[in-house]
Amino acid sequence: MTTDHIRVPLVVQGSKPELQEIEARILQERGRISLLYQVLLNSAPIAQGWEAMLTAVRNQTSVPADLRELMILRVAVLNKASFEFEAHVPHALKAGVSQAKIDDVRHMSLSSNFNDEEKLLLTLTDHMTRDIEVPASLMAEVTKRYTPEKVVEVVATVAAYNMVSRFLVALNIVH
Repeated sequence: MTTDHIRVPLVVQGSKPELQEIEARILQERGRISLLYQVLLNSAPIAQGWEAMLTAVRNQTSVPADLRELMILRVAVLNKASFEFEAHVPHALKAGVSQAKIDDVRHMSLSSNFNDEEKLLLTLTDHMTRDIEVPASLMAEVTKRYTPEKVVEVVATVAAYNMVSRFLVALNIVH
């Protein structure tokens, strides 16, 4: 795989002693230093904050993994972030998302393969990602269905992965 298209240099694991601690945390959480983290490590504070935030979003909230991964895949599609999409397909499959739903999340209109809860969260994802503003009627549905904790967590999931996808696209990080 060639990486010369990426717009900043990659930081090779172990090449900077001052990054040892953050690299160890990334390895503990992720099992490897991915291409994304090799880019992030150009700024230790950003890499450290990113790891903490994304670990909280992915591993420490009450959002079920299947719903989280559907929202992440949808953000990736809307923002044309192929790296993000490809990286999360295995997570979605592991969380029990069917291949049909993974395929359907690529289409702008939501198919009947999605249940009501999935459609609600994907509609929220669409508005947050494409329009930024969420209609009051949609947010009323979300707040009626979920506790304040879960509302914050689903909104943070969409927001965080919009950050991820925009970072990836801006720096031309692709597989």
